[in-house]
Amino acid sequence: MVNTTAAMVSGGGKGGVLPLASLNHISIVCRSVEESLDFYMNVLGFTPIRRPGSFDFDGAWLFNYGIGIHLLQSEHPESLPAKKEINPKDNHISFQCESMVAVERRLKELGIP
Repeated sequence: MVNTTAAMVSGGGKGGVLPLASLNHISIVCRSVEESLDFYMNVLGFTPIRRPGSFDFDGAWLFNYGIGIHLLQSEHPESLPAKKEINPKDNHISFQCESMVAVERRLKELGIP
């Protein structure tokens, strides 16, 4: 287990930590950018933003809650593992909410397990 307290106190190594201000975005490789766009926009409330036209791969950029999400189309979607349940030891993002009961109720209404 990493001792995060010791790492913070020591400054993370020679010369201290980088002068970072905030998290800008996360990238998520998707089976289907279209299906993921639907979920991030219509369930989570993200808004599409302009993506550089020079990119030669499929994807979409979204923004809300002070964070960007970059959806990237997998080159081999069939090779991505099927995920049937949340695994806290797998890559994930987490959002704070006002009411977990309200979130669970809305997900159930939408037919999202």
